Amino acid sequence: MSDATFAWDDQRAFLAVLDTGSLSAAARTLGLTQPTVRHRIEALERAIGQPLFIRGVNGLAPTPQAVGLAGHVRRMAHASEAFRREAEGAASEVAGPVRLSVSDFVGIEVVPPMLAALRERHPRLTVELVLTNANTDLPGQEADVAVRMARPSQNSLVARHVGSIPLGFFASPGYRDLNGIPETVADLTRHALVGPDRMPAYVAIMDTLSREAGGPLPIALRSDSHPAQLAAVRAGLGIGVVQVPVGERDLVRVLPDRVVFDLDTWIVAHEDVRRSARIDALFNHLVEVFQAYCSR
Repeated sequence: MSDATFAWDDQRAFLAVLDTGSLSAAARTLGLTQPTVRHRIEALERAIGQPLFIRGVNGLAPTPQAVGLAGHVRRMAHASEAFRREAEGAASEVAGPVRLSVSDFVGIEVVPPMLAALRERHPRLTVELVLTNANTDLPGQEADVAVRMARPSQNSLVARHVGSIPLGFFASPGYRDLNGIPETVADLTRHALVGPDRMPAYVAIMDTLSREAGGPLPIALRSDSHPAQLAAVRAGLGIGVVQVPVGERDLVRVLPDRVVFDLDTWIVAHEDVRRSARIDALFNHLVEVFQAYCSR
């Protein structure tokens, strides 16, 4: 095995099969034919001297050896993507791709309108939007810039605190017309609510509200997906907790003097990549627009 060679194309095929669970899906992801992907997996297995996948009823299952190798290959893939982004945009020019990581709610409801002005100023800039509720590995080059709701701990990161986003109670106009709206927290016990499912931090907030209300809050729909919660509130299924600037667009504020939670917000990038003009442009733009968003 010491004389074996490991082609990057074979490793990319391995990662695609690992992520998709089948040769056909991996082929679609890579823009290749299924036989080509199979040949690349077989070539990598010959080089390693061990099988990487076992065929099962639900597709291809990775072997323990494959699981152990996956992290190394994924880091190489992130580095390759970072190389591509850097190569496609000159360091001093605001052009080319820049990768932005945000939570699913922020990526769907908040960030897209914010990017319009940036695109007008820099039409050759391409934003690659990654929706994830997990913290992306910025030092590991999974993304160039991130919007986070907690202060980063790594010393290698540049972070700007842009303020706190208030969360409040909201209902749809249709729900209000049919059911009225509560005037006190205790009144919530007589209304349908949209709430969290199993996310401990948000379940704890609901438990605290239940104690304050003097009884359990009737939950009509539970979900740990914030976009799903917002969709349920808009559909009139109940009263839910929504970022105030988003809720004020088309919903009715319930208990308007009550802020359920303040969401600290940070714009974060690795200190090295900020030397790139396009990354610096996105970073500074997000600081500006999120400061305005948090101060509404």
